[in-house]
Amino acid sequence: MASHPPEAEGVIAPNALAITIVVMLATFMQVLDSTIANVALPHMQASLGAAADTITWVLTSYIAASAIATPLTGWLADKFGRRKLFIAAISGFVITSMMCGTAQSLNQMVAFRMMQGASGAFLVPLGQAFLLDAYPRSLHGKAMAWWGVGVMVGPVMGPLLGGWLTDNFEWRWVFYVNLPVGGLTLLGALAFLRETPVAHRRFDMFGFVSLSIALLAFQVMLDRGQQIDWFESWEVRIEAILAAAAFWVFGVHTYAKGDGILNMALIRDRNCATGFVFIFIVGMMMVATTALLPPMLQGLFGYPVLTTGMVLAPRGLGTMIGMMLMGQIVGKVDPRFLLLCGLTMTGTSMFWMSQFSPQMDMQPVIFSGLLQGFGLGFMFVPLNTIAFATLPPAFRTDAASFYSLLRNIGGSIGVSIVIGTLARQVQVAHADIGSALTPMTVPFAEGNMTQALGPGGDTVMSALNAAVTAQAAMVGYIDVFRMLMWLTVAVLPLMLFLRPPARQAQPIDDEAAHMVMD
Repeated sequence: MASHPPEAEGVIAPNALAITIVVMLATFMQVLDSTIANVALPHMQASLGAAADTITWVLTSYIAASAIATPLTGWLADKFGRRKLFIAAISGFVITSMMCGTAQSLNQMVAFRMMQGASGAFLVPLGQAFLLDAYPRSLHGKAMAWWGVGVMVGPVMGPLLGGWLTDNFEWRWVFYVNLPVGGLTLLGALAFLRETPVAHRRFDMFGFVSLSIALLAFQVMLDRGQQIDWFESWEVRIEAILAAAAFWVFGVHTYAKGDGILNMALIRDRNCATGFVFIFIVGMMMVATTALLPPMLQGLFGYPVLTTGMVLAPRGLGTMIGMMLMGQIVGKVDPRFLLLCGLTMTGTSMFWMSQFSPQMDMQPVIFSGLLQGFGLGFMFVPLNTIAFATLPPAFRTDAASFYSLLRNIGGSIGVSIVIGTLARQVQVAHADIGSALTPMTVPFAEGNMTQALGPGGDTVMSALNAAVTAQAAMVGYIDVFRMLMWLTVAVLPLMLFLRPPARQAQPIDDEAAHMVMD
């Protein structure tokens, strides 16, 4: 049995604005840390004495621990209360952030990052549940708009803030920055959040262990696959088999048990289940483009780190504007239409990005990012609103935890897919361009070209190879952007499974919800 929310469905909670600010700060802090350390990895590598292929454990340990801990949110919230769990999570996140900043070896850093990821895993789903409880259903759109600012802008701001802190101070400050934000959030939580009643709920150990094994094996496979040539390696094959088997066991167990760590009532709710699929794909698109653009702008376009962050910042601005606008109109317009508008804008921005060239100025990057951010804002708010519209309050914490989990898994899969696709397409393009260098196209492309060119042969050949490599890389990026564009088109049929707004106004009452759970 899940806990009841503290507020009645048609009443705005006291201090609702303060609760919103507290939740936004916690969400922003947790999501920010998933990307802020990326740009500091080269500096950490030298300081911690790590190798190039092991320093990435700083990122993967955080993601893996967060993924494993997220499904525990609902059970822990029922056992101890949401407020207590939220306060403990903030405190743990701040303490482990300081520990990360003081790490002296890679082993210490990985251990501290795992504790940090596990502590922060509860902040996003608990924050979402607090907001849904603080506002009546008619205002859920506005509440989700504010909450979404932290979720969507955090990954965009991470590289920019991390680069600035690393350049002006040192890499340890990407963790120390959590102290003032976390301290303010903790004070706000102590002052304004209200406790929920605790409830007896048996812990589904078998479901948790099987899901944890699946997530851990899957995450390791994604992280290691690109380095060891994916399924050409037995390591990746074993990890894939283990992940698939564990997911299958978890699915069968969940279906048979009904009220395990993933309650089947969430899957039976058509809007909630469709929202799970939607947020998984949105996570793929959001994180994938974030991973692609910085190396492209720095490696091919020659932008410095700080300039790259400034060029990408309008994407976050567009997301914020889109969400604020959605907060005002989401209750007045069919959310499915707003989702369609968001997908259209996101797909259009991907098409625009597929026309990029190193010879252009920064304006197309800025405007396409602004449009993409605007489209993501249009998708995120109505999606959050419609996904929870038909759920009873008793299910909110569980639903929010898996919603957050699927967004993170989607982001991990998205990064792996686009990086792998990029590497393959670059190789293909390099071979195609190289094969076009014939005596008919390049006069010296026969025999010993270096010798034929004389004393400057080495320099000319190096420049030619660099030009071919750069062109092949650009072709690879264009192919990936075009693939993401078609992904937005493939998502469109999912809207047919969402219930129309007229049916959203008839939520299941709490008594019926507990009958389902019992």
